Amino acid sequence: MDLLNTLVDKGLRRELPTREEALAVLATSDDELLDVVAAAGKVRRQWFGRRVKLNYLVNLKSGLCPEDCSYCSQRLGSKAEILKYTWLKPEEASQAAAAGVAGGAKRVCLVASGRGPTDRDVERVGKTIAAIKEQNEGVEVCACLGLLSDGQAERLRDAGADAYNHNLNTSEATYGQITKTHTYADRVDTVQKAHAAGLSACSGLIAGMGESDEDLVDVVYSLRELDPDSVPVNFLIPFEGTPLAKEWNLTPQRALRILAMVRFVCPDVEVRLAGGREVHLRSMQPLALHLVNSIFLGDYLTSEGQAGQADLDMIADAGFEVEGAGTTTLPAHRADVAASATPGGCGSHGGGASVCGSAASADAAGSAAEAGCGSACGGCSGHAHAAPAAAQAEAGEVRPDLVAVRRRGAGTDLAPNA
Repeated sequence: MDLLNTLVDKGLRRELPTREEALAVLATSDDELLDVVAAAGKVRRQWFGRRVKLNYLVNLKSGLCPEDCSYCSQRLGSKAEILKYTWLKPEEASQAAAAGVAGGAKRVCLVASGRGPTDRDVERVGKTIAAIKEQNEGVEVCACLGLLSDGQAERLRDAGADAYNHNLNTSEATYGQITKTHTYADRVDTVQKAHAAGLSACSGLIAGMGESDEDLVDVVYSLRELDPDSVPVNFLIPFEGTPLAKEWNLTPQRALRILAMVRFVCPDVEVRLAGGREVHLRSMQPLALHLVNSIFLGDYLTSEGQAGQADLDMIADAGFEVEGAGTTTLPAHRADVAASATPGGCGSHGGGASVCGSAASADAAGSAAEAGCGSACGGCSGHAHAAPAAAQAEAGEVRPDLVAVRRRGAGTDLAPNA
């Protein structure tokens, strides 16, 4: 297929596809799906080999958010029966993080509901970061606390944070239909603040909210321009009690095409499979590993994921390997620039689409980043556990039985699912 050959060639050179090419990936047929996965898989292996980075979420503060994000189970007015609790103590968060690290997680994502942190909150999170790093040598810590004020990103960096997550979620044109208590520009500003402070920026999207193919391409191209190191792709879980409770728009095939499009547009970036993978990809999750190089281990913010051991078995059975703490995630041309924090240039977060999208020769060094941290570090779109094969929901059909609200781990008396 000429389209796929062209996209592979561009991906190996880090060259930006045209919008028409990106849209054509989303328009491919189910008969062409394996060809699409194989093509995007070549690009994934060029930059990240067969490694899979594991990330682990710790929800520091759950529920009671004043923002009105329609996808979120923690939103203002949400009737979703999720856990609600105030800030975990540093030692509690550290204990929760240790469960994920013991399961192989390389990055811990600290998430707190709310519009954005106060200066006291930043100080509190700084103590939590210190406690986690004291107990878990070499672990990366990503904070996801909402919109940042001036100086807060620098304070988080000085406290030991390695990264900051804030998702764009959807296209600028449709953002006002999803959230009204803040703007798309507010989110862009926070990602830019993280960049400027020298934090590794993490920003992604939520698919399945009723958006068009054009919206999906728009948000991924906007992410490419912002040049984050990691792009989490979330798939909406329609939580009962939220405005998007009836938005069941995804199939496993559709989800795979979206992931492939993201990989072609962001070839050398950590693409993370985040919230909703278990319920929307179901038995086709292993195919997604040929497209992404990063996933979450175990549970999410407000819902349960599949068992951590099942994740590890899936990675091994599919012929991939868990990325170790001593391995650099990003390819050398991005990691080196990110480490030096030099303004401008590919991977430097200086505004990158024109630079990263150029046909500059790629160094094929294969070393491989909710309103959550991926915001999940994923998406605050409630995440669900694996559904049985018989649970094939048709578009528009309400399937609350697919959503398992989290009742274990941080903030509870039950052991975490890592």
